Amino acid sequence: MSKKTQGGLSEAALQLVAARFAVLAEPMRLRLIQALLAGERNVGQLVEATGGTQANVSRHLQTLAQAHILARRKEGLQVFYGIADPSIPQLCDVVCTAIEKQLARQAKTLTS
Repeated sequence: MSKKTQGGLSEAALQLVAARFAVLAEPMRLRLIQALLAGERNVGQLVEATGGTQANVSRHLQTLAQAHILARRKEGLQVFYGIADPSIPQLCDVVCTAIEKQLARQAKTLTS
C-alpha cells in the first residue's frame, strides 16, 4: 500500500503528477496544445501554426500522445491530433488567467 502525504496523495500519485507537469514544461508542447484548443489538426497544420520544423513538431506530438494528453487518428496518409485529456483546456485556462493577472499587477506596479 502506498503511503499518503499530508495533502492526501500517495507518493506514487505525486510522481505521476510531476511527470504530467514535466511533459507540459516545454514551450513547443504548449504551442501545440494551444493550436489544438480550437480543434483537431494534422501535422502540416500544426507545423504552420507553431513555426516549428516537421521533425520537431512530430517528436513533441509523440511525447504528448504517449502521455495521453493528445489523441491521434489516421485518415489516409494524414495523421490528425486532438486533445484527449478533457482537463487540459481547463488547466490551460487556470494557468493562463493567473499569469495574465500577475502580469497586469506587475505592469500596474511599474506605472505607479
